[in-house]
Amino acid sequence: MPEKLKIAILIMAAGTSSRMKAIKQLLPWGDSTFIGNVLKKAQSSKAVHVLTVLGAYGQEIKKRTNFSGTEVVLNLNWKMGLGNSIAYGTKKLLEQNPNYDGILVMLTDQPLIDDQYLNLLIDNFTNSKHSIVATKYDNRIGVPAVFGKIHFEALQKLNSDYGAREIIKAHPNEVLGISADGKELDVDTKEEYERVRKSLES
Repeated sequence: MPEKLKIAILIMAAGTSSRMKAIKQLLPWGDSTFIGNVLKKAQSSKAVHVLTVLGAYGQEIKKRTNFSGTEVVLNLNWKMGLGNSIAYGTKKLLEQNPNYDGILVMLTDQPLIDDQYLNLLIDNFTNSKHSIVATKYDNRIGVPAVFGKIHFEALQKLNSDYGAREIIKAHPNEVLGISADGKELDVDTKEEYERVRKSLES
């Protein structure tokens, strides 16, 4: 049996949500919020540590969210884009433990991603030779995704709005794509939010 690998989860919650016209991270979801839901799923997974990167509305989100049992940091340069926040979070993770085997990057606006799917990514990373295990979309591969040690340096150098997709695109032969069966849906507008919420209630 393969040894248990140490995987940390990096939750990206630093961005502003101009199309939503609300603080997306704090939108109600079930008995919680978008960010509360993601934290719960991350903590229920096989990951050994969870770190959230905040930026826009950071103090407000901190005030209204229970981060106990996890770590939370504030990226003052969040306006520089998702890549900058991933780089910042990766540096913070590795400062406190340079021995992680992989870092799983996930977003707050994919509320259907659950701990079973996170574990599927982690298990596939543990049991395969691939250094990246990522989520299949119709026309691309993206996050949630686990990046192995070999990519930690590249994660720390990201500085654009494309986030980790650049690394995935640069290493096509090292990527294992996993289907999330519709759970990968990301919610960007008020209309999408209402539609997804209604479909869950019906």
